[in-house]
Amino acid sequence: MKLKRVKEIELIPTSPFAFDPTFHKPDHFPSSDTAWEQGTRWQTMLWQGECLGLKFENKGTTQQPQINLHIFSERSLPKNILDSLIIEIRYRYDLDSDLSDFIKNFKNDKQLGPIIKKWPGLRPMSPQGLYEFLVIGIMLQNCTVKRSVSMTQTLFEKYGTLLEFDRKKLYCYWEPKVLEKISEEELRRLKIGYRAKSLKRINTPFSNCEIDELELRKKTKKEQREILLSLYGVGPATVGYILFEIFKHYDELSHISPWEQKIYSKLFFNQDPEKPVAVEKLLKYFERYGEYKQLAVHYLWEDLWWKRKNEKIPWLEKLIRL
Repeated sequence: MKLKRVKEIELIPTSPFAFDPTFHKPDHFPSSDTAWEQGTRWQTMLWQGECLGLKFENKGTTQQPQINLHIFSERSLPKNILDSLIIEIRYRYDLDSDLSDFIKNFKNDKQLGPIIKKWPGLRPMSPQGLYEFLVIGIMLQNCTVKRSVSMTQTLFEKYGTLLEFDRKKLYCYWEPKVLEKISEEELRRLKIGYRAKSLKRINTPFSNCEIDELELRKKTKKEQREILLSLYGVGPATVGYILFEIFKHYDELSHISPWEQKIYSKLFFNQDPEKPVAVEKLLKYFERYGEYKQLAVHYLWEDLWWKRKNEKIPWLEKLIRL
């Protein structure tokens, strides 16, 4: 699908704002619905039935941020769709967050301070919605990142839509109702294994409109957690990621996976990842950051993965297996 209609909009985030480390997360699952180069991000987005191409350009500074957004579509978008899209983009990229209290409290922290100084205004973000995030989570279960990327690409090629815009070709996710018509057996033939069952079970409540992400945002964190855990195959680790990245709970850090335990041990305590620090000790350590504990970990975590873009980190490579 070639997207020839273009609408340009200026977005002003709250200040300070760090564009590149907000709009590009080197630790995020690499997939063919996004592309990035310094100062620019491209992505696809399925919004209210429209397959869209988005291009974000950094046109401001840290203290006076400005983002130029180009929206590519097949047809001219009605005002109600365009207005709701902008609201959604501001939410997903956390453009309206006030981080002044966080910066004030931790700018002199021994570990966190230097990263805040380097990237004031770094935000968590999720370019995908809840449904897409859960699909990624299923593909990441019990296998290497390389294998997960391959399986997701297969799903894109089979059920997604290839969009061409701004000299880019990127895949757009499918509507949940598309997979509802597909049997588990057909999904298994795509060599995604037992994940076929998980994908079908996760897909149904979205296809039947039993799960509404916008309504979930209005609920308490406790209610959100309970609803998410009721979904088939969704465990505490996935819920933790969702509560932070999708629903913007900066204090959500109640579970640490074995993989994260190894990385946190090296990152925060310089401990051999194969002899990791106890989870209980890690959780207690992060309490020093209070209502911002997951945001603080996010800053340190992102800094590590950005370093990996420019230099080889042998101990980390062993854990990634991309």
